[in-house]
Amino acid sequence: MTGTGRQTSASRRLWAAPVLLCAALTLSACGDASRFETASLKPGSPAKPAPKPAVVQTPAGEKEHERILASYGGSYDDPRLEALITKTVERLVAASERPDLAYKVTILNSGAVNAFALPTGQLYVTRGLVALASDTSELSSVLSHEMAHVLAKHASIREEQARQAAVVTRVVTDMGSDPDLSALALAKSKLTMASFSRAQEFEADGIGVGISARAHFDPYGASRFLASMERNAAMKAGRTPLDPRAQDFLSSHPATPERVQNAQANARQYSSPDGGERDRETYLSAIDNIVYGEDPSEGFVRGRRFLHPKLGFTFQAPEAFTLDNTAQAVIGVREGGNQAMRFDVVRVPSEQTLGDYLNSGWMENVDKASTEEITINGFPAASATAQGDQWQFRVYALRFGSDVYRFIFAAKSKTTESERNARETVGSFRRLTLAEIQAARPLRIKVITVQPGDTVESLSHRMNGVDRPLERFRILNGLDGSGTVKARDRVKVVVD
Repeated sequence: MTGTGRQTSASRRLWAAPVLLCAALTLSACGDASRFETASLKPGSPAKPAPKPAVVQTPAGEKEHERILASYGGSYDDPRLEALITKTVERLVAASERPDLAYKVTILNSGAVNAFALPTGQLYVTRGLVALASDTSELSSVLSHEMAHVLAKHASIREEQARQAAVVTRVVTDMGSDPDLSALALAKSKLTMASFSRAQEFEADGIGVGISARAHFDPYGASRFLASMERNAAMKAGRTPLDPRAQDFLSSHPATPERVQNAQANARQYSSPDGGERDRETYLSAIDNIVYGEDPSEGFVRGRRFLHPKLGFTFQAPEAFTLDNTAQAVIGVREGGNQAMRFDVVRVPSEQTLGDYLNSGWMENVDKASTEEITINGFPAASATAQGDQWQFRVYALRFGSDVYRFIFAAKSKTTESERNARETVGSFRRLTLAEIQAARPLRIKVITVQPGDTVESLSHRMNGVDRPLERFRILNGLDGSGTVKARDRVKVVVD
């Protein structure tokens, strides 16, 4: 959740989820930034090499770039990681069918696992994807796959289709039409990427594996990484009843068994399973100490608690709720999906009472008689109820400094438990202490060496600040359910 919020005049329906389509350049989805341009040198000028071609920048492209940065927490600055990606892309470009093309890569400051490309050759990878990969060959498989979409002009095709069909999909319609607000189905606030067709994905897989192999990377990196992403998505799916892939690579690049098998078949054309360079040691050194998960500067979730050190507050969700911090709001869903909550910031004129705000028409079917002016931990607040066809709502507005924060609780049916959950959550809202603010720091990836006697289980106990540490350790290190570690292996753990 970012530090500021905006309420639109159209915010009358709270739980609708539009599919956000790019206005000018559609992203082809398949941290502080690394930007570089790579291309081969033109022959025939030994004394003075020809300048490398640059990615063509257009007003539409720049606008889309800024929109991507805003949706993915900005860019991620890490000189060691940037150097590794620069070298990797240079190798891939030189091995591609169009070494004259330029690519510009940005690392996005997001824990989501995603990568995508613009038709112009601008490539994006999230630090979440970088953290999940186990070696340079796996990262190269993603980069070459996105390059393949550009080479095959898939991104341009999707751009044109998006121009012709701007469709808004409504997930829940009984309470509103605000395009800035989420649906109960979590309605991820990240950009929804235009999906490629099955044929385009398989074509990009084939082109990408070929590029990686010709660049002397292990071509089996693609199938290994697809398997890791599928395990990662399965873990998230087990944690929430809603689709967790809406903002991840697999939402538009499904890692079906058929696709994994196809990637393996492509790789066999170029190499034996042990052939090609993985470059694991260099890769692990480059990602050691990168931020993992959420960036505390935009607020972060620890268990059921949400903390925002920059804005200075915290609150705790009820038992059995899973919190998800998005760019526009914090969304919470109870196990089973029969209760949900949203927390965000809205603009309310200082002269308007909070009770008047709740009844100002931004939400339909508010019971004005239920409106109550209250105080929560010393902060002025107001509450009200509203009713939809399928959901019962309890809404709070709370003034904290110059900002007004909004809690929206939804339940399939109003019960003693749902009312208690709402009260206790709002009642937990408080100011962070100075010590808590100073102690707030991001989780990071730490690369350690396996010692004699260490096991997957014992190493997972060194994971801090994450749920399901054993399963997450296996996923981060590319281990399936039967995978083991041995002495002197280098592995990734999450620390705070």
